[in-house]
Amino acid sequence: MITVLLADDQPLVRAGLRALLGSESDLSVIGEAEDGAQAVRLTAELAPDVVLMDIRMPRMDGLEATRRLAGGRARVVVVTTFDLDEYVYAALRAGAGGFVVKDAEPAEIRHAVRVAARGDALLSPAVTRRLIERFAALDEPRLGAERLAPLTAREREVLTGVTRGLGNVELAERLFMSPATVKTHVNRMMAKLGVHDRAQLVVIGYETGLVRPGDGG
Repeated sequence: MITVLLADDQPLVRAGLRALLGSESDLSVIGEAEDGAQAVRLTAELAPDVVLMDIRMPRMDGLEATRRLAGGRARVVVVTTFDLDEYVYAALRAGAGGFVVKDAEPAEIRHAVRVAARGDALLSPAVTRRLIERFAALDEPRLGAERLAPLTAREREVLTGVTRGLGNVELAERLFMSPATVKTHVNRMMAKLGVHDRAQLVVIGYETGLVRPGDGG
């Protein structure tokens, strides 16, 4: 059973998400928070597998709450809208494992929860790559190339593909290896670079300049 905490300041949104997730036999909503501070506290108390986190909330917004939860057991999936997609890059830098849009199809939201729960990031080429490339171009501090020094040449190839939004199967086909081998490389990179999920690898890929915004490869 995948346990979920809902963090949104709108009761109707929380009710809708609860109904949507509660209809699935493998998903269970175990708590609701109306602001970021409450989300952080309830995550510590209830230990959910996944937190669905809104960004704009009173007292403490979703970005700050995500920063405080980064690296912990719970996986954070930020819920946003295309009207607010300038926050997506900041959310990933804060430690979010991915994001979904509020008007997504119910199946997409359920899929996002399941993907996050198994330790992957929801980085679909159709949505995330466009947003990451756009907002990676903002005037953010960039990491030095030495950040990638621990990686082998093959791992850099894999990181390039991950940054461009490719999944393990797609990467395996391009690099002539098995999806399991790709996953092994991804896990080793996360350990070497001290990050906890695929989304953080994407941030590093852009901020080191390994992949440039607009470079579709």
